[in-house]
Amino acid sequence: MFNVIDPTNGTFLHEFPVLAPDEMAQRIELAEIAYHNWKQHSFDARAEVLYAVAQVMKDDEEKLALLMTEEMGKPINEARGEVKKAVWCAEHYAKYAKEYLADLSLESDATRSYVQHLPIGPVLGILPWNAPFWLAFRFCAPALMAGNTCLMKHDPHVPACAEAIAGVFKKAGATEGLLQNLPLNNEDVASAIEHPIIRAVSFTGSSAAGAKVAALAAGAIKPVVLELGGSDPSIILADADLEKAADTLTLSRIINAGQSCIAAKRLIVEESVYDDFIELLHARLAKLKVGDPREEATQVGPIARADLRDNVARQVSQTIAAGARCLLGGEPIDAPGYFYPPTLLVDVTNDMVACREETFGPVAVVLKAKNMEQAIEIANDTEYGLAASVWTGSAEVGAQMAKRLEAGQVAVNGIVKTDPRLPSGGVKRSGLGRELGPHGIMEFVNKQQVWLGPVKT
Repeated sequence: MFNVIDPTNGTFLHEFPVLAPDEMAQRIELAEIAYHNWKQHSFDARAEVLYAVAQVMKDDEEKLALLMTEEMGKPINEARGEVKKAVWCAEHYAKYAKEYLADLSLESDATRSYVQHLPIGPVLGILPWNAPFWLAFRFCAPALMAGNTCLMKHDPHVPACAEAIAGVFKKAGATEGLLQNLPLNNEDVASAIEHPIIRAVSFTGSSAAGAKVAALAAGAIKPVVLELGGSDPSIILADADLEKAADTLTLSRIINAGQSCIAAKRLIVEESVYDDFIELLHARLAKLKVGDPREEATQVGPIARADLRDNVARQVSQTIAAGARCLLGGEPIDAPGYFYPPTLLVDVTNDMVACREETFGPVAVVLKAKNMEQAIEIANDTEYGLAASVWTGSAEVGAQMAKRLEAGQVAVNGIVKTDPRLPSGGVKRSGLGRELGPHGIMEFVNKQQVWLGPVKT
């Protein structure tokens, strides 16, 4: 059984059954049956289903949002926003999949030669707890519109969310087996990856777990997309709008209580504005309201689990012990639940724990750089490469800096975010492949070359 603890108060919330091996096999086989029917559907017919799914989520927004708030502590306003974003993803691919997957004509010696994009079969999505609905639709919307079917192995700490996502498809009248929940213990995931019916794997989670998933998929010769951890840098140059940068980076750092792979984690500030920026950041972090995520006014809810909160506390304490100064927070809140306060660490260096590891909590880490060159050097000095941002008075300077930053996506004078219209993913230990945009839907298709004779004369 999956036993879920309410992170707001540390008490038992509910439990959900886990699939036995034969039940898992039945669902995988059902996905294969559904695939042979679904792949024959036109893009317009597939889109009708995705639009219907989106409408169900619109109608049930409050109920679906509350599931996230209860199971993993997402503030209710953020949870509503996540449901809306899942709707956007479903509708985006319903509208644009046909365009994204259009045949590509290529010149050759054939009378006509082209590439067509065909589905490959059932795809397994292995998902984390921190954005249960958004990450599920980031995975399934493009895969389904490409003609595949989807099996969703969600995190054990959000089983009600997982059941609700599958329920949305059922309520929308989708074909049985189109998208199914696969509630498995983590130790049973390998057998799902290796199952011969599963044709590809999408994984979002830690770099360590991603390496294991990639090895299993490679051993079975299956394509895999990995969206992994990050220690995302944000460079603040002396000519930046410091007020706007402080506003945006405060938001980036505390969304979902800091439990976001693409949140700004290392704030690298040019030395001439270092003290000024810290003052602005401190003022904003100190005003944030921490509390029950069910309350409308709450801006920072609890960390999702006790072990995750304890890990954030360890990272902060070790960073302080190494010489960083803590100007705000720095200790778990002594109250029921798994709360950790907004924390500001300054005079941090890149060799400290808060920079070398991914911090999954509301912890702002500020480093000093002599100039732009040193800031870029610090930013790239990490095993991760998920996302980055640059704050500068010159958009052109920001664009040039983006070319030098080792990251899958870069925002200049704006918040780093995922968007159905734009590809997202990492380099180095932050992942393989891309999700979203026209690139994401191409990950799980057969890019089939077609040569039509006779030879041109």
